Amino acid sequence: MQQNSHGGFRSWRESAKLRRVQPDVLGLGADESAAYRALITVPSAGPDEFASLMRVPAENARNLLAGLETRGLAVRSLGDPDRFVAAPPAPTLREPLPRRREELARAEAELGVLDEVYRAAALRPGAPGVVDVLPGAAEIREVFGRLQLGARDEVLSLVKAPIAVISAADNVEQDSAVARGVRYRVVFERAMLDEEPDAYARIVAARAAGEQIRIADAVPVKLLIVDRAQAFMPLHAGGPPGALLIRESGLVRALVALFEFQWRKATPDGGRSLDESDARIVGLLMTGLTDEAVAAHLGTSLRTVQRRVRHLMEVTGGRTRMQLGFHVARLGWLD
Repeated sequence: MQQNSHGGFRSWRESAKLRRVQPDVLGLGADESAAYRALITVPSAGPDEFASLMRVPAENARNLLAGLETRGLAVRSLGDPDRFVAAPPAPTLREPLPRRREELARAEAELGVLDEVYRAAALRPGAPGVVDVLPGAAEIREVFGRLQLGARDEVLSLVKAPIAVISAADNVEQDSAVARGVRYRVVFERAMLDEEPDAYARIVAARAAGEQIRIADAVPVKLLIVDRAQAFMPLHAGGPPGALLIRESGLVRALVALFEFQWRKATPDGGRSLDESDARIVGLLMTGLTDEAVAAHLGTSLRTVQRRVRHLMEVTGGRTRMQLGFHVARLGWLD
């Protein structure tokens, strides 16, 4: 009998180890949870049997049983007061739940206060005013990340070549913001796609994650706007790195209007036309030219042609050059 109980507990013990990777949501410690789960598997147990069942010293077993008894999760057997029986869990473990819900509500309120403090610290690194100048690369990267970490609803961005702050691959704050539900609308300057080797693949992945992305031949400035309240503008143009942090003001509203204008001009997925460069690429492909021949004919690189063709195939769903031509014609993208 003892051996059979042991054998049953060994398989339970292995599964319990997996369950205890996360803290017990009912407020039990790992040892208490394991002890209670073990006691449930047998009709009753004395301290020595329980020590064998748990594979712990006898003193530890007595302490565990005493702790379960104090919590109301174990009671002494009526026939033998030295033996313990598992008590039903619901009456004991349900009682603290209202108090824990109240604590959770207080924690959420405190989190809201801390969030406001964090946003104030993130968005006011210098003296009070409408605009702060960020002179160093380290400070620029820090504020760029903290703004996105503090975003609540929406981030608007104009991405212009060359890379000045941080590459898309290293922008983990953006990934974090998207994961918690922040909406991103991004307009990429086409030259940016040629600058980052895996730009098209990242755009496809970003769209799959819920970001809205459009492509423009050119955008006037690099720009990040958070919750339509704060704007971040890198200023690097061949000189020392620098950026402006602009707080809620008429200037921010003007920058939002600038973004919306660029957004309307940019080409969305499923747009009604191709820009001149992509239209020429597709047209030449439809005549039967290879990618190499198209690149030579247009005086551009083979890599640029292949990236643009790959992007168009992603947008249209075409798997071959022939299917790309069919979808482009069906969508009416070529005049």
